[in-house]
Amino acid sequence: MSGVWVFKNGVIRLVENPNQSGSDTHNRRKVMVYLPTGEVVSSYSTLEQILQSLGWERYFGGDTDLLQFHKRSSIDLISLPRDFNKFNSVYMYDIVVKNPNYFHVRDSH
Repeated sequence: MSGVWVFKNGVIRLVENPNQSGSDTHNRRKVMVYLPTGEVVSSYSTLEQILQSLGWERYFGGDTDLLQFHKRSSIDLISLPRDFNKFNSVYMYDIVVKNPNYFHVRDSH
């Protein structure tokens, strides 16, 4: 994962490859792959089904602008923007770290 962490208005976010030239490489999006099936996660409904199969449950006690999931067996919480179009590599890597060996993030084609 390359890029620069930017802190603005109390929020930290990753700006990927900020100095890389070329519009094709600069606008390249990431996708998250569910490794057991090789399926690209293309919607929250798909992701929710996968997370539930891994023991995650929807958490409704938090921010209403977020979709949140928790595991009873841990203190981890996954927080995602409600709009899937805002689901970017920062959120993907959070899921990868909390579910080792189940997901992989790669460049889309």
